[in-house]
Amino acid sequence: QVQLVESGGGLVQTGGSLRLSCATSHAILQNYGMGWFRQAPGKEREFVAALARSGGASVYADFVNGRFTASEDYAKSTVFLQMNGLKPEDTAVYYCAAGTAHGSSYGPDYNYWGQGTQVIVSS
Repeated sequence: QVQLVESGGGLVQTGGSLRLSCATSHAILQNYGMGWFRQAPGKEREFVAALARSGGASVYADFVNGRFTASEDYAKSTVFLQMNGLKPEDTAVYYCAAGTAHGSSYGPDYNYWGQGTQVIVSS
C-alpha cells in the first residue's frame, strides 16, 4: 500500500515561510517521481513542483518564481517543499504525489496522492 502523508501546513502571514513534508517509503522514492500540487477553493488542481532524478534539477511552476524549493531526504523517506515569501494567492491545499514520470508537471502522470495539507496565507 502506497502511503503519502503530508504535514506542515498552517496559517502564516504574507511574506512568511512554511516547510511542507511528505512522509513515504524508500520503495516509493526509489521507484517513483515525486511532485507537489495544490488546489485553491473553487479552482482546479495545479502543479507546483516536481523532483528530478538524482542529480537533476527540480521543475517548478512559473508562479513559484524562486520562492519554493523541493527536496528529498532519502534516509527519512520524506520529501519537502520549503515555501518562502508566501502570498495570499498561495492559499490552497497542498498535495504530495508519486508517479512513474520523474519531473512531470502533468497531474495524470501521478498515480498516488496524499490527503493534502492546508496552507492559509493571510494578508
